[in-house]
Amino acid sequence: MNITKELKDELNAVLKVQISKEDYEPKVKKVLGDYQKKARIDGFRPGKVPAGMINKLYGKTAMVEEINKLLSENLMKYIKEEQLNILGDPIPSEKEQKEIDWENATEFEFAFDLGLSPEFELSLSKDDKLTSYTIKPDAKLIETYSDNYARRYGAFVNCESIVDGKEMLKGAIVELENGAIKEGGIFAAESTLYLEFVKDEEIKKQFMGLQKDAVLSFNLRKAYPNDVELASILHLKKEEVGSIDADFQLTIATISKFEKAEINQELFDKIYGEGNVTTNEQFQAKIEEEIQANLSRESEYKFRLDAKAALLGKAQFNLPVEFLKRWIFTSNEGKFTVEQIEQEFGKFENDMKWQLIQNKLIKNNNLTISEEEMIEFAKAQTRLQFEQYGLFNVPDEHIESYAAESLKREEDRRRMVERKFEDKVLDYVRETVSIESKEVSSEEFDKLFEENN
Repeated sequence: MNITKELKDELNAVLKVQISKEDYEPKVKKVLGDYQKKARIDGFRPGKVPAGMINKLYGKTAMVEEINKLLSENLMKYIKEEQLNILGDPIPSEKEQKEIDWENATEFEFAFDLGLSPEFELSLSKDDKLTSYTIKPDAKLIETYSDNYARRYGAFVNCESIVDGKEMLKGAIVELENGAIKEGGIFAAESTLYLEFVKDEEIKKQFMGLQKDAVLSFNLRKAYPNDVELASILHLKKEEVGSIDADFQLTIATISKFEKAEINQELFDKIYGEGNVTTNEQFQAKIEEEIQANLSRESEYKFRLDAKAALLGKAQFNLPVEFLKRWIFTSNEGKFTVEQIEQEFGKFENDMKWQLIQNKLIKNNNLTISEEEMIEFAKAQTRLQFEQYGLFNVPDEHIESYAAESLKREEDRRRMVERKFEDKVLDYVRETVSIESKEVSSEEFDKLFEENN
């Protein structure tokens, strides 16, 4: 077997692999020998099928399989031994690959395109500048957080009558025809209607002042022109309500209205656990802590974006674009069309460039991650996930158990390692460049994102 490399340019190369009969024939003979021992063919005892028949039946298939194995093993071995920094994987060459005559040939030549990782320099110093934003939590934001908690733990309470059109009604609803109940018409025994979503104001006025057991007829399509809402009210599929445009009769069984939870000890206990917060002042302080934590995450996200953009702009280099487009297309087995790849390639290109930049900084600065750091990172990620579901008091032993399990899952661990290395790179950037700290309001911070977009 002979493998040669031909450089097309700085970013593209072709590997040519020549395979002779001596390379694959011993392996093929062994495979066919195994087939002969196990083959069961009518007219022959097990293990007594003639070698010629085995070769005729399986010889070509065995040869192709063994040649493909040789290609796969030796290509990667060559790339590793020659220390070739490639992007993606080798793919059959469109221009260099000759047609293979599997039926008659005994000598074979294969050609594979390679995309080469670019060489580039990247040095950072205090002359490079980035901004780190600190977001101030204002009174309006604190009030919004408090109101969100009151809404999250609120509930519907029964009302005597309809007052302001924000009530929820439950009852039986039946289709009418010429003012009477339609025989065989649509009927829902337990329907739910939200008056707030009624689009026709004249119909909404008809509900005002009604009490339990009241009966009202109205055009349901005018009240709820949206098919999704209409289907929900009538307990039908969306596809089944498109032609409905009739009057319906509603018999009100219950009237209720959503009320936010009161800011009191019961709410504090539901959010933070019994007795952990006992005064409104402590509640406000907790909210400020949560806001600061969320805002710091938003600020960190903004810094990541800015640092990534700055380094991408500083490290000027190209990628083997056409090779990478082909590689994406062939390696994803028809998942993407050529048009989709063209449309999304800019994002993919930036992501790959960012990965190359990170790899260079990791290698040049000997950045490493200890297992202890991974455990702490996994615990922090796990706690954050619980908090996103409003669970702020999960015991440490549960956090540690969930984190340990996630680190055992290969895909989860790989994702966390990548994220932790990105953290390491950004920490290095912070230590190396000049950072200007700037305090902004949440409104000013939002405008920064709008400007970037």
